Amino acid sequence: MSVFIRTLLRGLTAIAIAVPVAATAQAPVTLHGAVQFNDDHAFNRSLLKFEELVKKYYGKPINFVLHRNSELGLEKDYFAYMNQGVSVDYAIVSPAHMSTFAKAAPFIDAPFLFRDLAHWNKVLDADTLKPVADEVAAKADVMLIGYAGGGTRNIFSNKVARNMAELKGLKVRVQGAPIWSKTFATTGMAPTVIAYNEIYNAIQNGVINAGENEAAGVETMKFYEVGPNLLMTQHAITIRPIAFSGKTYKKLPPDLQAAILKAGKEAGTYGRQIESSEDTAKLDAMEKAGRLKRIPFTDRDAMKKAVDPVMSEYAKEIGAEAIYAKINGM
Repeated sequence: MSVFIRTLLRGLTAIAIAVPVAATAQAPVTLHGAVQFNDDHAFNRSLLKFEELVKKYYGKPINFVLHRNSELGLEKDYFAYMNQGVSVDYAIVSPAHMSTFAKAAPFIDAPFLFRDLAHWNKVLDADTLKPVADEVAAKADVMLIGYAGGGTRNIFSNKVARNMAELKGLKVRVQGAPIWSKTFATTGMAPTVIAYNEIYNAIQNGVINAGENEAAGVETMKFYEVGPNLLMTQHAITIRPIAFSGKTYKKLPPDLQAAILKAGKEAGTYGRQIESSEDTAKLDAMEKAGRLKRIPFTDRDAMKKAVDPVMSEYAKEIGAEAIYAKINGM
């Protein structure tokens, strides 16, 4: 075989090998998200808005796969996956599940932190929680790119309680972060930590009497079937960060990174608007359908007064005194 032919064949082989490599390099990025709920829930809609905005701001082909209805587990699992850089690239996660990495994280969602919805919005719009987000990013390698949530949390129970005296000894499920157990115990209840997907059966089987959640959660999980009395304690306003894996983020091109940050912030604002605006409407609908009964609670101020020293000590313990003071000063 002549030198020319051998050279030509080597060149053709090199081209054949290079083509699929180049094609692979140009393949669109695929991002995987996760949410515990179905399409109707505000969290799911927030993540769909995030997808829509990323596509808009990036302007290039990109694929999204959103795993719904706890297909990939619960929020604590999503956070672990994002920390490891596997399976889940973005999700909405309760701050309670970030406490292993950042002690201050559950503080942003703690009971009786906000006076009302206006105060809550002011805190978020002022980027007051940036020190917490910075700690989560540094220690867990998970970025908090937006803040969704907005539902006011109340207690759903198989017992009626209208004041603190009637709450005494109520066996209630709380989130895993210690501040939830501490504050609920301070008000006289008997808090216990149970996985979110086990609450329904735990009430049904008499393990606990109650749980606490915003309207969207009560509706989606049908907690009204086992806890038809909604005690209007208004003890917290939900903050659910839109989280993004730092390990995934670092692998993406700069223009996609910029689109993700911009979309995350806007999708969080969108989520807060829809959840806070739909909260009362959902409760009205459930009560009208006979699924639950709202029980007026007269001791909300007394509960907050009892909890304030616990919150102050907690802020000191986790190094969040400056944040706590700033929030209280707004």
